[in-house]
Amino acid sequence: MSGPTTTAGGAQERIEDARRFVRGGIKAQLRCLQLVFQAALGPAALFFVGLVPILALNVGSQHGLGSLLVVAAGVVAFPAACFWLGRRYARRSRDLVEAWFGVRIPVAYRPAAAPQQDERGHWWTGHSYHSRRSTARAELTVRSVLGDPASWRDVLWLVVGAGAAGMLAVPCLLLTVVGAGAAVGLLEQIVDNSSYYSAGDPRELLLQLGLCLAAVVAGLALAPRAVRLHADWTRRALEPDRAGGQSKARLTERVQQLTETRADAVGNQAAELRRIERDLHDGAQARLVAIGMTLGTIEHLMDSDPPAARALLSEARQSSAKALQELRDLVRGIHPPVLAERGLGDAVRALAMDSALPVDVCVSLPDRPAAPVEAAVYFSVCELLANAAKHSGADQVWVDILHRAGTLRVTVTDDGHGVADPTRGSGLRGIERRLGTFDGVLAIDSTSGGPTTITLELPCELSSPRTSTSFAKA
Repeated sequence: MSGPTTTAGGAQERIEDARRFVRGGIKAQLRCLQLVFQAALGPAALFFVGLVPILALNVGSQHGLGSLLVVAAGVVAFPAACFWLGRRYARRSRDLVEAWFGVRIPVAYRPAAAPQQDERGHWWTGHSYHSRRSTARAELTVRSVLGDPASWRDVLWLVVGAGAAGMLAVPCLLLTVVGAGAAVGLLEQIVDNSSYYSAGDPRELLLQLGLCLAAVVAGLALAPRAVRLHADWTRRALEPDRAGGQSKARLTERVQQLTETRADAVGNQAAELRRIERDLHDGAQARLVAIGMTLGTIEHLMDSDPPAARALLSEARQSSAKALQELRDLVRGIHPPVLAERGLGDAVRALAMDSALPVDVCVSLPDRPAAPVEAAVYFSVCELLANAAKHSGADQVWVDILHRAGTLRVTVTDDGHGVADPTRGSGLRGIERRLGTFDGVLAIDSTSGGPTTITLELPCELSSPRTSTSFAKA
């Protein structure tokens, strides 16, 4: 008794399924059209920007300087357009994926650092000085964009995304549009009885009409899958955790570098402890033992030979003064008191006063770096001043210490004969290892005949509120 009802219900469900299929297919077709239109805008704009200097070159012989200026502007504008359009297209692609599928692709652009003004009124970018803040900010923005992997991913997606949209969306649109157009044309010809189909083979007519409808159905069926696949490719290309394909390799390299620097730090610490033990054993400890023996001798001579006892007391007093001086020198070698109390600037000035060469010191530190960074820089400068006095043949040394854009930068320059080479001694190698513990770098500019400029750079933040900005000469 329920057979006809069940049959009618099944037919109704199939009709509803067909309606949902058509609605979903048409919706996906519209999304495919949107993807194609959006993807075509970027390459079209780049083509226009690149076409202008080419046209200017073709007419350059007639217009001279004006055409050359257009060419120069086009050469500058093309890469700027690439990054600007890439970022716009990537942002729009993220918005579409979130609107269509509810998947949010995180944005991880590197922020541009702010320029810092020094005591002279100039703006420092971390690489150069500028008299105007706007120029310094523009340089930092350009460096931030060029050094940001996310910006390069956007430029790559501007090209790859257009190709992906063409490969996925265009076939679906063509199947539906061409198939529907051909089917409509066949039906019009049949209705008008104006073609050979009315007198032709009906099976051929049905076959062609079936092929047209099959193309329409295929376009409607493939469009949702194409849109979803394009969204998946967008996520893989623009998501920071997935993009690049070399993050694991970079992480491995970083771990290896940190392992090496940690091993160097542990080795340096062990060597320093051995040096302290050796200095104590051979220096202050030996003198204290000698003082103890002298005091024992004095104890026996106090009654029998007072003049000899007084002479030994004077000798013991001198030995104790030397032992105290050796202990102070040892403490100064571990961590100089002036460095702990006065900071890096005054500690380097003290080094300059004790140097065998005249040293000009310029310090521009709004606050103090962390104590380990101060110690690393102090002993590095100490080594560089010693090298300049022993090997450079220089008459003058200049030391500049400044902190700009999150980086502590120390420059030691001498007017010697140059040719400083880390491979010819362990001093510069040791400085490299010392700085590597803090992700610092050592740069050497030393040509034959001089001068020699050695630059130390360490990323660090300043802490305690002390200001030391001055010039000193020693």
